[in-house]
Amino acid sequence: MQIKERLQQDLKNAMRARAEGRRDVIRSMLAAIKQEEVDTQQQAGDEMALSVLRKQAKQRHETIADAERAGRDLLIAESRAELAIIEEYLPQMMDRDEIRTHAQDVISELGVTDMSGMGAVMGSLMPRLQGRADGRDVSAVVRELLS
Repeated sequence: MQIKERLQQDLKNAMRARAEGRRDVIRSMLAAIKQEEVDTQQQAGDEMALSVLRKQAKQRHETIADAERAGRDLLIAESRAELAIIEEYLPQMMDRDEIRTHAQDVISELGVTDMSGMGAVMGSLMPRLQGRADGRDVSAVVRELLS
């Protein structure tokens, strides 16, 4: 089942269960996907839907960080609850050990030995890990391996 179809089905289930918080988050995800379809004038496939959901998750992370700095506990709790629902639809992210394994493979393929080759390593590694690893984590692992 495609992500968009799964969201629509889960929206119906949330409405039946009267889970208003979940319903609202799923509606916002569907609205964001629909807006992307309108903007690009294309029907949303799984890749486009995942891209939109990643943006939604990133927005929630930023909201949490801002709310923590401002000491807004209620907003933090709401954003974390929304983020948990969004992450149900995203693929499982790689841990640092898996990233390290892929990074070591790329480093050995390219023959990079120092930090001057970090750009080449990242350029080759990121397309392989697209959507499965956070860029900051990948950068930190590569920096650690090349230092």
